[in-house]
Amino acid sequence: MLGGCAGLRFVEVIAENVALGGGHASAPAGPSPGELGVPVVVHGIGLSLGGAERPDPARLRRLAAVAEAFGAPLVSEHVAFVRAGGYDAGHLLPVPYTRDALDVLVANVRIACAELPAPLALENTAALLHWPDDELAPADFLTELAERSGALLLVDVANLHGDMINHGHDPVEAFDRLPWERVAYLHVAGGVMRQGRYHDTHLHPVGAPQLTLLADAVGRFPPGRAAYLLERDGRYPPPATFYAECDLVRTAAAGVHRPLSSRTRWRSW
Repeated sequence: MLGGCAGLRFVEVIAENVALGGGHASAPAGPSPGELGVPVVVHGIGLSLGGAERPDPARLRRLAAVAEAFGAPLVSEHVAFVRAGGYDAGHLLPVPYTRDALDVLVANVRIACAELPAPLALENTAALLHWPDDELAPADFLTELAERSGALLLVDVANLHGDMINHGHDPVEAFDRLPWERVAYLHVAGGVMRQGRYHDTHLHPVGAPQLTLLADAVGRFPPGRAAYLLERDGRYPPPATFYAECDLVRTAAAGVHRPLSSRTRWRSW
């Protein structure tokens, strides 16, 4: 389906969905991303870098092998944990924004960076709930994480939109505090409201608020340097509908000339 998207600059594959065999990588179905003739970023969801345990060596080796098989210029993972004490949650869980959690995360990220064949970018996650007694603002947590670990950042604007609705965080204030020279690329995706909370589903079309945030984020980069990716993990529309959504995302990103002020309030949100 992606083959018909004009201006396609890179694609992303979920590392855990890639089959490895004989040194070759392939997605479960359809053409290989490598056949599209663009770079392939490998995106992990199971390393659990925010967990108290050190990264599982077998999972880390597999992530590195997938990145090598695709010749990935970049690997990305999440500021989250997915397992603890031998139990797997099957979902990305938020880390506490505390000094202790930051110390653990920095140590785990350094271990991962040392084993991966490409730079690592860390993504802010969507969270329905946050831990109590946070000591750092989310943007300050991410900034210090990047500075101390040497990793890059992957800024998900839809997740920031969710944090505004679910937790009252101002996304533009977060933008103002992030180290944009360390941001590798952006994610944008659709979601849905359920019982007063925003769910980052990756199953719905991107809404106007997320596109507005994307435009602002793109304006934080030097001209022509921003890279952004539309996430869609299921309920795939017909190709023509998907291409139209890609065009909508590209138009929104191209229509900004300077970032918005942190004093802006998103009244329509």
